[in-house]
Amino acid sequence: MQDASRFEFIKSQHVASLTVLRAAIEDFSYDRHAHEEYAFGVTLSGRQDFFSGGQFHKSPPGNVILFNPEEVHDGQSGGEHTLDYLMLYVAPSQLHPMFAEVLGQPNNAIFRSSKTLIQDVRLRTAILQLARLVTQSTASCIDQENTLYRIVERIVQLSGAQHTEQRTSRPDALLQRAKAYIHAHLTQDISLEEISQAAHLSKYHFLRLFRQHYGITPHQYVINCRINAARAALLEGASLVDVALRYGFSDASHFNRRFKRIFGMTPSQYRRDIAR
Repeated sequence: MQDASRFEFIKSQHVASLTVLRAAIEDFSYDRHAHEEYAFGVTLSGRQDFFSGGQFHKSPPGNVILFNPEEVHDGQSGGEHTLDYLMLYVAPSQLHPMFAEVLGQPNNAIFRSSKTLIQDVRLRTAILQLARLVTQSTASCIDQENTLYRIVERIVQLSGAQHTEQRTSRPDALLQRAKAYIHAHLTQDISLEEISQAAHLSKYHFLRLFRQHYGITPHQYVINCRINAARAALLEGASLVDVALRYGFSDASHFNRRFKRIFGMTPSQYRRDIAR
């Protein structure tokens, strides 16, 4: 029996970190997770229901959805109709120079959107246009780069981006220590005690604080980071079994199940899509 939901990833042949996801969801729900990239999406039909930023959202057709890097979210179809949507994923290293240029700053600027849902025709049109350009083999590099720049420019014009050079609160700083420890030990069997010690917090205070700040548990975050690292290793040519074992999954089947709950497809299917 085939899945009723469909997912397709298309990698840009011109802009190194740009990937398009086209999805139709009927009977699938994403686990709470976070991507390393910025994500710009448009709900095409149906309704997109998801958690992000500590609250639940409902996106009708035509809405733009913005996710910052490492912003926790999930997602599923809302209502009775199939959810059709597309997302653009772009690495921060690709966008930070663009944000800096738009705002007239001399160096790379790190920005986070203060808005998750936006109703704006110009921004929606630019996202849809870039998705079309990526899927058309005749589109040029300058076409894609120019449209991506227009997306960044419009986000700034809508005042939905904020510079992150702000004072970091003590809880934020402590949790950043924990996240750094997790990233540095992804291939090891780390414990909650070890992570909380890295944050200089008691184990259960850390657990409660982490969940309050990010909407997921430290364990869920570790799994998410391992999936993202494993995805990168797969795209560099590593074997599925080696990647699964390297990042702490008991076997390829366990890795497949976890991966599919974040990307909607198995690691092998994802790598095949990206390699086209």
